Amino acid sequence: MHFIKNQKLLQHSSYINGEWLKVESNENNQEIIESKFNVVNPATGKSIAHLLEVTISQVETAINGAAKAFEKWKLTSYEQRSNILLKWQALLRENSEDLARILTSEQGKPLSEAIGEILHSADYIKIYAEQAQLFNGPINQQAPLNQQANIYRKPIGVITAITPWNFPCSMVARKAGAALAAGCTFVLKPSDLTPLTALALAKLGEQAGIPVGVFNVAVGSNAQAIGEIFSSHPRVAKLSFTGSTVVGKKLLAQCANGVKRTAMELGGNAPFIVFEDADIDEAVKGAIVAKFRNSGQTCVTANRFIIHKKIKQEFINRLIESIKKLRTGSGFNSESTLGPLVNQRAIDKIDRLVKKAKEEGAHILLGGSSCQNNSSLGGTFYEATVINNVTPQMEIFHKEIFGPVVTLIEFEKKEEAVQLANQTESGLCAYAYTKNQKTISNLHEQLNVGMLGINAAKLSNPAAPFGGVKQSGMGREGGSYGIEEYLDYQYVCGGIQS
Repeated sequence: MHFIKNQKLLQHSSYINGEWLKVESNENNQEIIESKFNVVNPATGKSIAHLLEVTISQVETAINGAAKAFEKWKLTSYEQRSNILLKWQALLRENSEDLARILTSEQGKPLSEAIGEILHSADYIKIYAEQAQLFNGPINQQAPLNQQANIYRKPIGVITAITPWNFPCSMVARKAGAALAAGCTFVLKPSDLTPLTALALAKLGEQAGIPVGVFNVAVGSNAQAIGEIFSSHPRVAKLSFTGSTVVGKKLLAQCANGVKRTAMELGGNAPFIVFEDADIDEAVKGAIVAKFRNSGQTCVTANRFIIHKKIKQEFINRLIESIKKLRTGSGFNSESTLGPLVNQRAIDKIDRLVKKAKEEGAHILLGGSSCQNNSSLGGTFYEATVINNVTPQMEIFHKEIFGPVVTLIEFEKKEEAVQLANQTESGLCAYAYTKNQKTISNLHEQLNVGMLGINAAKLSNPAAPFGGVKQSGMGREGGSYGIEEYLDYQYVCGGIQS
């Protein structure tokens, strides 16, 4: 990638205990043939890098090294950690254009969205650096007259983390920033589809002065084997995972044997409710953001659009008008607003869900197929799609679509909308548009989700708790809530000697 100014950001192997792994040589100085995997640009289908596969023994070395580094890192002051994190986030901002180009090359999203993700990641690290100061010193606890009582917050130890491909920078920053601020050490396995961004972050972390062994990145395509080590190694205190509910359940089961702490940000199936009194133009603007950011490949993407019967047709008309203004293409094209899906498997999944919905009686109003017959587009693009008359009996109602597909469901009474919204095993987030203050004040009690946007489609806030309920996971990321996830509380009660 010659268009990257800071070529040092382009790394092609794991970063373990302060070293970038190299191809091994034998006694005759001949390179030993080692396994590599490709990183592909989804917009073109072409390989952009060949990365060295991490071995299981190297993963274990990373964990053991992190355990050793923890003994020193936990004793550093919150001020020291904060200063290093502030340098790290400053380097992210300084290299934001290069980082965004790396991200778009391997993930596909429009460059403007990629830059936004980099800056948002820096915001997370900055918030953690500032919040770390709030945890300095013991908490005084009321005690009987002849006793002293203090509560100490202590970092829990080595953290392993598995992050997904859809936000390869911010998902790392949200986890690693909090863990390091708390005094924990960190071993990361990024998605093998988008490892280059994580490696670039490690390079900048090295420049920021993160000590040897405190932040490690193990890259490889053998996710199952690495996940087993991450969740079973005796020196791991906690596993943090963002990904599918199916994989999350397996990792939870593996962590149970060691009684490890976990944080799980799993699947979503967000409802987007538009009440009869809503500002339709604002609701449509919100729908475009909540549905089509990153081509619908986000955990907080709106899936089920639950629209009041009286305004449904007007909402549809304005929504389709807005969708037709979106432009599909390479993330490096300044006019593109919809990038590719991550791979062919994603295309096949969405294609099957859309066809099944049509067979079950839904009506496709716009789109409904991949763009593979479009000679001007290569890679894995899918048309922006609108499906009407979806019902709870259809498979697409219950599945996390993870693509640019709107499903429309109508309702008449508020209670019906709430019931439809809650009719899912997921509970990550929800969106609602209404002018009724009574409805606004009651929705947070009625909707069983971890996050709720009312007349707002952008939920992520580095200072707020990010996470879900039900099968969308457990734990929170962001601000002081995120740091809490990496701390234990120790109560010390002492008698007063007379």
